[in-house]
Amino acid sequence: MRHVVLFHSVYGLRPAVRAAADRLRAAGHQVSTPDLYGVPATDTVEEGFALLDKVGQDVVLDRARAALRDLPPETVLAGFSMGAGVAGALLAERPAAAGLLLLHGTGGAPDTVRPGLPVQLHLADPDPYDAPDEVDEWQQTMTDAGADLTVFRYPGVGHLFTDPDVAEYSPDATAAAWPRVLAFLATR
Repeated sequence: MRHVVLFHSVYGLRPAVRAAADRLRAAGHQVSTPDLYGVPATDTVEEGFALLDKVGQDVVLDRARAALRDLPPETVLAGFSMGAGVAGALLAERPAAAGLLLLHGTGGAPDTVRPGLPVQLHLADPDPYDAPDEVDEWQQTMTDAGADLTVFRYPGVGHLFTDPDVAEYSPDATAAAWPRVLAFLATR
């Protein structure tokens, strides 16, 4: 089984992230869920962006690096929405990562992708934070870099469709996503 670090969304470390970590632990994985803000999670996306602005992207990345410091080099980097961007941003510093698991956002193409890197993306279709043409460009960049990429798009759902505490939650899409995530991690 794998070590996985699961970075939270702009909302902060919410119950949905903890529940996802528990789901992965139940499958035998060792999962870390660092709090990149150091304060309670917010209730709205607007509050989340305000909190990110207050904490600052550099602090968020430094806290993510600190969370990875004692984890094995082959730890799977994973994230929810903003956390997907954090995972991608740290990939260059973790070249031996066993995989990149992106939930609810691409976070932009990482600076460095090793050929054969397993990457799995789960994304609303359409997603308000990742325009279809941007996702297509991201996919092409990842493919050109040689990533072993699998993309799952979930039509008609909202951005954080696996979070039961937000309006865009979709039980059907969530039920489809988690077996795919577990299969991805089981083969790393």
